[in-house]
Amino acid sequence: MSAEPVQLACFYRVRWGSQEEFVELFTRNHLPLLRAQQETGRILDVRAWAPRFHGDGRADWTLLVIITYRDWAALQERETQRELERRLFPDQERYRAEERRRFELLDAHWDVPLSPAPLAPAPVGAGPAS
Repeated sequence: MSAEPVQLACFYRVRWGSQEEFVELFTRNHLPLLRAQQETGRILDVRAWAPRFHGDGRADWTLLVIITYRDWAALQERETQRELERRLFPDQERYRAEERRRFELLDAHWDVPLSPAPLAPAPVGAGPAS
């Protein structure tokens, strides 16, 4: 596989009325794990998006998190997760209960590894139609 950075799109569809609680639990329990992996260089970037308006188009997702990994091998590494969880969350009982709750709030969750899809450059002088 490539040594280029790899992006993983993590889609979450949160149950109606639970978005705020889900984001709070994500921020408290999952984001620190991602940030710790940024410190080691495994993860290069983490960004999140939510639809700007309620009811825009299809309701496939309510939160999108894109994680940029150093490379494909970094995306596949799993052994450090448990030790990070133990180090960052000494109260493992509370941590596991909150993680269970976070996933109870979901209607759906799926991860999609992304590949670049280069587009042809616009012809010189071409711009938006007036």
